[in-house]
Amino acid sequence: MTVPLRAALYLRVSTARQAEHDVSIPDQKRQGEAYCASRGYQLIETYVEPGASATNDRRPEFQRMIEAGTSKPAPFDIVIVHSFSRFFRDHFELEFYVRRLAKNGVRLISITQEIGDDPMHVMMRQIMALFDEYQSKENAKHVLRALKENARQGFWNGSLPPIGYRVVAAKQRGAKIKKKLEIDPLHADTIRLIYRLALEGDGTSGPMGVKNIAAYLNQRRIFTRDGGRWGIGQVHRILTRTTYVGRHEFNKRGKSKALKPASEIVTVAVPPLIDQATFDAVQAHLRARNPKVTPARVVSGPTSLPASASAPPVAAP
Repeated sequence: MTVPLRAALYLRVSTARQAEHDVSIPDQKRQGEAYCASRGYQLIETYVEPGASATNDRRPEFQRMIEAGTSKPAPFDIVIVHSFSRFFRDHFELEFYVRRLAKNGVRLISITQEIGDDPMHVMMRQIMALFDEYQSKENAKHVLRALKENARQGFWNGSLPPIGYRVVAAKQRGAKIKKKLEIDPLHADTIRLIYRLALEGDGTSGPMGVKNIAAYLNQRRIFTRDGGRWGIGQVHRILTRTTYVGRHEFNKRGKSKALKPASEIVTVAVPPLIDQATFDAVQAHLRARNPKVTPARVVSGPTSLPASASAPPVAAP
């Protein structure tokens, strides 16, 4: 009696939007289970990756599957995906992981792109992976272009807003609702307090550094937006973010977190929480405390005031 091949299903979509317009997780699962049943495969495990890009391997379920597939003995003989693009959209990484699995006797099978293991079929898989990678990069370019245009028109692109702001509906275009930022009264005073502490202190000492500001907030149980404690990095980002003077910078950094050229950054006008003079004075204090730290780039506005310059007081919460 022939022992059935043991199969693992890997299901993935990039975003909730893709789940609506592409092959959803339930649909991939249904097709994968039907594929196994029609070929007599024994389905061992299903790995589900909702909301993860296939352009890199930073995917928990993907790594869990690879770890299982490369262990000895492997718990399954084949990995089944809807298409190779569900597994990877980078041709080099696709081949790397296919070969890692193959060394342990585990094959990758695509339901919609069935190919063999001979040299010609391997070449076909590599060509398909190249097209998937090209399509992924083209799609990313088009999405970014649309997001930049949306930002140029003054609309918010859907990410979590900076603390002190909230997202509100601004305009409806067809089925889409365009959104903008407005000041969040629940946290606006916390932002103003942070700037006041940096510029004037708490009344018992002079201007405070980011470490002391974080300690001050935590000691007085003034929590972050999600109810957590303040960290030095969070406070520093608030004190150097031009969003708070009414200029939010979209597309400032790429995936590598490297700063993009000024020509690629879109500045979106938002309601200011802090006046320009206060912001500039705080940047001067930050530079004086740590000359190696470069505060936020000021696109426009007055030249930074010297550290000793006075600035309009900011109302305490």
